[in-house]
Amino acid sequence: MEIPGSALDALFWRDEILQVLFWMEGEGLAEAVRAEDLLPFLSADRDTIEHHLDRCAEAGDLDRRTVPRGPVYALTEASRTEAGRRFASAFAEMQKPGHGECTADCDCQGDPSLCSAHHH
Repeated sequence: MEIPGSALDALFWRDEILQVLFWMEGEGLAEAVRAEDLLPFLSADRDTIEHHLDRCAEAGDLDRRTVPRGPVYALTEASRTEAGRRFASAFAEMQKPGHGECTADCDCQGDPSLCSAHHH
């Protein structure tokens, strides 16, 4: 099935797929996925997701293996590094400490009683 789309659409889907696979792998949910495994995380139908998984595999961003229940896809070493950068960039704003929270390099090292930044 041919899914029409622009080059911009292809870049969007590559970015989304790499980030979701990176997150799933990092959380221990899956190292290899089928298109249907991504349905809860991507706003598309199974055929569209599989189309873009195949395109990512053709481009060398994913390893595609055929198993008895159909194809499964996994990050390559190169795409894992790229996916990590994209994931970190996409969520960088959420990783900043909130008001009154210490940063990783704070001298208190997790003990608020030692925190010079919060003593007034």
